[in-house]
Amino acid sequence: MKIYFAGSIRGGREDAILYGHLIGMLQAYGEVLTEHVGFASLSVSGEASLSERAIHDRDLGWIAESDIVVAEVTTPSLGVGYEVGRAVEMGKKILCLYRKSEGRSTSAMIEGCPDVIFRRYSSDEEAREIIREVLA
Repeated sequence: MKIYFAGSIRGGREDAILYGHLIGMLQAYGEVLTEHVGFASLSVSGEASLSERAIHDRDLGWIAESDIVVAEVTTPSLGVGYEVGRAVEMGKKILCLYRKSEGRSTSAMIEGCPDVIFRRYSSDEEAREIIREVLA
């Protein structure tokens, strides 16, 4: 199985370590095409060695190649929203994970989309169970 993982890069890297944990969980089910999203060394500047166009085209290619898109949507990100929207357009299976947090909410466009499996979680164990349920 090919998995496209989406998480905030330029929108904020405060969840980079969490992304790494989730990517590790996903690797039990297949190849994560975007494991770099979980690298703590990746800054809000993103991949400086590539142009914005190169990143866009590469990532859309990976979404097209993937069997499922898994997005962590707790940290608001225009890029993640775009990726989810394009994955919906391509008819991909999509899982959006949202970590329950005080004073935050997610986009109604993501949570309300009938083409998205939307799940809230509050611990690594809950996330692992959701991933198992959806990907197994």
